[in-house]
Amino acid sequence: MVAKEKSRSADTRQALIEAFCDLYRENSLDKITVQAVTRKAGYNRTTFYQYFLDIDDLLRQVENSLLDYIVQKRYSVEPDEQTRYFIEDLVALYKERAIEVNALLGPHGRGHFTEMLKESLDLSFFHLDTVEDNQYQPYLIEFRLTSALNLFSLWLKRGQDLSVEELIGLVTKLYHFNPGLKELSEIHKRLLKNKKGYLK
Repeated sequence: MVAKEKSRSADTRQALIEAFCDLYRENSLDKITVQAVTRKAGYNRTTFYQYFLDIDDLLRQVENSLLDYIVQKRYSVEPDEQTRYFIEDLVALYKERAIEVNALLGPHGRGHFTEMLKESLDLSFFHLDTVEDNQYQPYLIEFRLTSALNLFSLWLKRGQDLSVEELIGLVTKLYHFNPGLKELSEIHKRLLKNKKGYLK
């Protein structure tokens, strides 16, 4: 009996999440109300408040769940494998939870979710080697992470017109052809040296 009640409760919570994600994929957060979510899910407001404080809390729970999956899953692998595994994880996550992924990486959710993900990732991720006082670091973090997420979002939007292997290969090649922080640091040092020589 207890197991059935837990299963029913989980199903209710998931139905509310899916209704919210369907709305969030098409609308900005400020346009989504508790009433709209409950109406779409087929429940009343009282049921909603058994699981969530408000719409912001619902979004936060969905985001945190996906962030935990991405951040904690595979990051004991070698640096050269990070990019490939990151995209593989996104694909696996999409297969398991397409509704949430479509919402958070859709036009209304992508920016907010990307900012949260950047704050959660270790700086060694995507070859983001820690180099002291490197002014390029924030730019490289922005480029590599948002590029990967935007390419993945584009792949979803285009109806997955590439195979998973082609997508992973494309993103990995793009990353390998771009310099990391160490290379940028050396470029910066050479520029400063040339500038000082020119001023003399």
